[in-house]
Amino acid sequence: MTFSPELEKRFADMVTHYPEGRQKAALIPMLMYGQDEVGSISPELMAEVAKRLKIKVIEVEEVLGYYSMLHRKPMGKYHVQVCTNVACMLVGGTELYDHACKKLGLKHLETQHNGHYSLEEVECIGACSWAPAIQVNYTFHHYVTPEKFDSILGECK
Repeated sequence: MTFSPELEKRFADMVTHYPEGRQKAALIPMLMYGQDEVGSISPELMAEVAKRLKIKVIEVEEVLGYYSMLHRKPMGKYHVQVCTNVACMLVGGTELYDHACKKLGLKHLETQHNGHYSLEEVECIGACSWAPAIQVNYTFHHYVTPEKFDSILGECK
């Protein structure tokens, strides 16, 4: 699999930060950077990362199955994650997710036909003190109301 020169450089540099036999610690960052460039975690990407880290593809599969930020299919240009775990749920997270579904015309892990937005209901994004919280790509938004959600979407245009 061929990557951009920037990603090749990043991958090569990344494994130098771990002692011999411990490069597997670079697995998640490599998958995330690869996903950002390729659009999703494809079988080819999994095989390439496994080869570079000298691990089995099944080890990559295990990690992929555990972490919700890693996706096997392409997400939208703006991937919206709405937390509905307990802290967010208690202050409107579930209603916020319902609002997001209606506003975007999507359900969990769906992507708009034009590829602009995708939506995901997540268990926790680690922002319990600022609930309800959402994440759009890698940007967190706290104390989100339906009105604030609409405003955030407006900034994505």
